[in-house]
Amino acid sequence: MSENAAPTTGLELQADAEIPRRRVMAWALWDWGTQPLNTVLITFVFAASYLTGSSFVDPAVAQLGPGNEAYDHALAQLASNYGYAGFIAGIAVLLLAPVIGQRADVTGRRKRWLAGTTLALVLLQFGLFFVYADPRYFWLGAILIGLMQVVQDIAGVNYNAMLVSVSTPRTVGKVSGLGWGMGYVGGIVALAVVIVANLFDFWGMPTDNGLGYRVIAVFCAVWTVAFTLPLFFQVPEAPAAGRREQAGFFRSYAIVGRDIAGLWREARPTFWFLVASAIYRDGLTGVFTYGAIIAAQSFAFPETTVQAFGLAALFVAGAAAFAAGFLDDRFGSRAVVLVSLSGLVVAGVAIVALHSLGPVVFWAAGLFLCLFVGPAQASSRSFLARVTPAGRESEVFGLYATTGRAASFMTPLLWGLVLDITGATIWGTLAVLFVVLVGLALLLLVREPSRRPVHV
Repeated sequence: MSENAAPTTGLELQADAEIPRRRVMAWALWDWGTQPLNTVLITFVFAASYLTGSSFVDPAVAQLGPGNEAYDHALAQLASNYGYAGFIAGIAVLLLAPVIGQRADVTGRRKRWLAGTTLALVLLQFGLFFVYADPRYFWLGAILIGLMQVVQDIAGVNYNAMLVSVSTPRTVGKVSGLGWGMGYVGGIVALAVVIVANLFDFWGMPTDNGLGYRVIAVFCAVWTVAFTLPLFFQVPEAPAAGRREQAGFFRSYAIVGRDIAGLWREARPTFWFLVASAIYRDGLTGVFTYGAIIAAQSFAFPETTVQAFGLAALFVAGAAAFAAGFLDDRFGSRAVVLVSLSGLVVAGVAIVALHSLGPVVFWAAGLFLCLFVGPAQASSRSFLARVTPAGRESEVFGLYATTGRAASFMTPLLWGLVLDITGATIWGTLAVLFVVLVGLALLLLVREPSRRPVHV
């Protein structure tokens, strides 16, 4: 089979399907329900303002305050260690995601896997309640967040594979954009609730020993429960891929290796896209993982300003993700991703080059950068749905998660090394941009396949 003649995809088999709107919305609400994990816990509140803040620095050093070299170095070290925890999480996904995806396809149990991993996300968020404001609890918090990243990536394998069940070739870009957009809007609402709680001092609740942040983690867990449930009632289970080999857990690794070789022979655009997207998606993850830390440490944003920027950033990214869905269906997924990554790199360079001008640079260039993150994420997902052979969606999206994690050591490791070498958080921005730029260069080598009409 030629490189440009890919096998029949699951989307092509749904070319004439009528997808109920309630099914599409139920699927998109899972993004809404799990987004506060990223927005509130990993990015703008728990990690940026609490876990990598002065509460987890040696009390004698914390008393020195901002501007003191020892104090600033201690915060940079926390940020560095947080990056190393992300590196370890990436290795775990690398080992687990493809096998879990392959087994979900074969057994027809995508929803069961998604239900189990969603429950694990809820429990891990509850676990952050026990991360007290004490340096001894830093690694507990970092490990719990690392595990959340692992479980969320594995959950995303089967959630993303369900995109084929709620879209057609004509709507996949819009539906994928809807999911990302709903996620960003959910993040805005959840973050707004947190900001209001802060403004009213948690309505008199004691906040010593990090209690305010710990209660926020519980709030996010409850949010996840409430908004992910509709998917499990509205979205149907995919049928088992009956012609695929069933095997034990360890045997599944050999099958995955064989199937990767099959992608090379039979669906080469899928293979090369997995390689290219692995790298730039890790950079996209780094944008939000470390962006708030850069704002707090390099631009001296106070906690309330970090959260205000987070609201604006999510609004921009969400609106752009919605709009990009229409552009995706009109001009193609690859074109949207290429433009988005290019714009992101330009904005990131401006943040570093002009950082001496102060917070106005981060506001302007940071929001411009966020304009491109949502479209790059949404169109990457729809591109893969367009080129994935039918019956292999969970496996290929498992490889999507895995290849991303195969390169995921790059951003956190480079972030940690750059901060260790320079002692200044702003230079960590270059680590993130470098990874995005490498992925962009590789994506230029990927061509969208020419589809042939399929009659079923």
